[in-house]
Amino acid sequence: MSLLRLAYHFFRVGAMNELQYRANFFVQLLQSAVALAVGLIGLGLVFSHTSALAGWSQPELLAVMGVHILMGGVIQAIIQPNMMRLMQDVQQGTLDFALTKPEDAQVLISVREIRIWQLVNVLIGAAVLGVAIVQIGDRVGLGEGLIFGVALLLGGLMIYSFWLMLTSVSFWVVRVNEMVNLFEGVYAAGRWPVGIYPGWLQGLLTFIVPVAFAITVPAEALTGRLSGLTLGLAAAVALGLLLLARLVWQVGLRQYSGASA
Repeated sequence: MSLLRLAYHFFRVGAMNELQYRANFFVQLLQSAVALAVGLIGLGLVFSHTSALAGWSQPELLAVMGVHILMGGVIQAIIQPNMMRLMQDVQQGTLDFALTKPEDAQVLISVREIRIWQLVNVLIGAAVLGVAIVQIGDRVGLGEGLIFGVALLLGGLMIYSFWLMLTSVSFWVVRVNEMVNLFEGVYAAGRWPVGIYPGWLQGLLTFIVPVAFAITVPAEALTGRLSGLTLGLAAAVALGLLLLARLVWQVGLRQYSGASA
């Protein structure tokens, strides 16, 4: 409950701050609409030459696109802003303000920045998913929906853990921005199922940068392709990454001197 109260408090503060600049909403809406149009055009071009891509039909790939947009909105609205602020605080020695609070420091630095206009992508992704589900038809039932929700949550936890470990590197290395830019490039590959890529790239997108677990696996759940073994593996990887991210965070904190040193 403490986490929910903190998240709500920072969401309310962030909303009040961003509502002062409502033009940003229309800018974000335009950017999201252009990105969606480009994605749909690319999907249309692919299926103008074939009826399936690596066994995925057009409605199924539309579901992959919807998950990609939705998860991207979560990353840009919640995960990335908090991790970028953490990186800045470590570099400037201002992390003390979070460390001296009575709440757990990791929880605090994970929810204190929320960019509400980026949630536009979450809504657009959900809308694209809705269209895909209608096109897929009776194959999507309550069971598939529940498994999809679990897989999506596990994927989000993996992405959060990866980002926390990535930005915790700033406790040792000054210039981490390049690695953040690298993630954005790799994440773009997630708009297609990982099965279409070469084996070495599938391994990278699955176990190094968990894009496959965050996007392809939820889409597989929604389309009835996901096996229990894969879902169990996703749960094990999510738990392992959460524990590893916690360890990296705690070890990094021991290297932090702060402004009070």
